[in-house]
Amino acid sequence: MKNAVFNFPLPANEPVKSYLKGSPERVALEAELKRQSSVELDIPLIIGGKEVRTGNTGKVVMPHDHAHVLATYHKAGPEEVRMAIKAALDAHEEWAELDWTVRASIMLKIADLLAGKYRAVINAACMLGQSKNFYQAEIDSACETIDFLRYNAAFASKIYGIQPKSGPNQINSVEYRPLEGFIFALTPFNFTSIASNLSMSPALMGNTVVWKPSTTAILSNYYLMKIYEEAGVPAGVVNFIPGSGAVIGKEIFASKDLAGVHFTGSSATFNTLWRQVGDNIANYRSYPRLVGETGGKDFIFVHPSAVAEEVGNAAYCGAFEYQGQKCSAASRMYVPKS
Repeated sequence: MKNAVFNFPLPANEPVKSYLKGSPERVALEAELKRQSSVELDIPLIIGGKEVRTGNTGKVVMPHDHAHVLATYHKAGPEEVRMAIKAALDAHEEWAELDWTVRASIMLKIADLLAGKYRAVINAACMLGQSKNFYQAEIDSACETIDFLRYNAAFASKIYGIQPKSGPNQINSVEYRPLEGFIFALTPFNFTSIASNLSMSPALMGNTVVWKPSTTAILSNYYLMKIYEEAGVPAGVVNFIPGSGAVIGKEIFASKDLAGVHFTGSSATFNTLWRQVGDNIANYRSYPRLVGETGGKDFIFVHPSAVAEEVGNAAYCGAFEYQGQKCSAASRMYVPKS
């Protein structure tokens, strides 16, 4: 019997480590950078908890050193996409019926693994595979990923706790059901944390996922997938299928069981996704939900009392950190007349 009413509290943000010379985190990171730089991984698809190798491969190279190959990855073809869809559908009922606190506990376990055992691993993979410096990797692949996982557990508590009022002689309640079908997570290259959030936030709420990582973020995303498995995410709940967007998308959008799309990327690509869903709308079991982030025009508003030198330094960092390859990169300034 289980009759507890449980709430996961809002967490504190994961502290950003300094990586000062000689610090434990710097020593661990330098060792992991050396290790990952000296090996060439063979990265399979992971479908229904099983590794799948297609023989149709691509290379993961350092963006700052194209001659240095970090991994060979296998690409999904039409058959593998259909396998991933089936695996997600097969896992759906049991995962959806699992007590939500168990699902949330798995997410918190992933966060704990990233905060400790695998912090250097995920940061090194992000640095080598996506060309981030140690600070940009730390605030993204470690801290923001951890925060997403922990805060989402707290937000799920709030969502499930929103219930209708009950009047005399009646008890009203709402069951928050996952979508019927599978979620397609299409994730970007520039934030490992977003890759995690787009795949794991639907899973937290009882959905199962077919995940296509960006071809220029496969190394860190593969390590994420392996951490999911270690934390206890059941086979088929998340299915990892690198490959061509056109090849994968053709099978995804033709499936009657597509229930939702979770996307971060360009406006042009998101427009294409909307169009593909619209073209197939009569074929779906229900109306797929589309959630997408396509960047924007972040601005800096300068107050007349601001110190010009400080504004200049902040604007430079805001616009050009990680070469400006962020949805949060500053692209406009509103400056008062001097």
